[in-house]
Amino acid sequence: MSYQVKQTLQNEEREMRAVYCETLCQMAREDSRICVLDADLIGSSGMGPFFKEFPDRAVDCGIQEANMVGMAAGLSAAGMVPFAHSFAPFATRRVMDQIFISCAYGKQNVRIVGSDPGVTAAYNGGTHMPFEDMGCLMSIPKITLVEPCDSVQLEQVIRMLQDAYGVYYIRMLRKNAVGIYEQGSTFELGKIPVLREGKDVCIAASGIMVAEAMKAAKVLEERGISAAVLDCFCWKPLDEATLAHWAGVCGCVVTAENHNIVGGLGSAVASALAKTHPAPVEMVGVQDEFGEVGTVDYLQNRFGLTAAAIVSAAERAIARK
Repeated sequence: MSYQVKQTLQNEEREMRAVYCETLCQMAREDSRICVLDADLIGSSGMGPFFKEFPDRAVDCGIQEANMVGMAAGLSAAGMVPFAHSFAPFATRRVMDQIFISCAYGKQNVRIVGSDPGVTAAYNGGTHMPFEDMGCLMSIPKITLVEPCDSVQLEQVIRMLQDAYGVYYIRMLRKNAVGIYEQGSTFELGKIPVLREGKDVCIAASGIMVAEAMKAAKVLEERGISAAVLDCFCWKPLDEATLAHWAGVCGCVVTAENHNIVGGLGSAVASALAKTHPAPVEMVGVQDEFGEVGTVDYLQNRFGLTAAAIVSAAERAIARK
């Protein structure tokens, strides 16, 4: 793992879905096993170029997500490396049994991609707003759960999965992310990148909340509080050793996720620290609620997914030490 954090954080020029498609196209040109499936969302997923270039390795399954995941398991059994996409709630809770039995229990080699995580579902509203997708899958044995925070990390994750084996879920933002990493950065599944060191509080964040955590760390610094920031892009397996180390250094932890704190990153971190290094944990995330319609900015404020919320949680955590 070798990564460099950008000095200035701003929105990336390329959308995450474009990077997803371009990366898979490049891989498919070199590897005839790469194939994709989609659930009537080719335009939304940005996968049109792949379908055009590789029509014999691309299947639009229609609005039949359970069938799509079953097909992915079958393609795996035939030696292919399938990437199956739908909006996150339909790629997870709607097909839980197929992921569990056909893919994981069947020891197949499948990548499931769920897009528009959490509040990024925006105007699609509560029915399409996945605050539970990672939590639904967390209890499946041996599954790997990842949430890349920007396009550099997404590309590296996709490439890592070319020759990996198992069931992987990728929680992917479709639109423009805030750029966190410089080009050329590399990562390791199950290992946490440390974006910033600190001694007073450790902030463990994921996805869109990584940028919020970095903003919060600057505000805290202005208040004389030193905050470490960890990018927990791999929720399972979770890097318990790195979490324990920074909990020991800082004495308290704040988690930040675009997800329900029940069964989410906060729950996973608290469970890990209970085994390794007990410390006060404050959780910034959706407080066991359903989603609703709105802009991403409105929804982040509505559900408390902001740098200001992280700052407040950090002060509470420090007071509990």
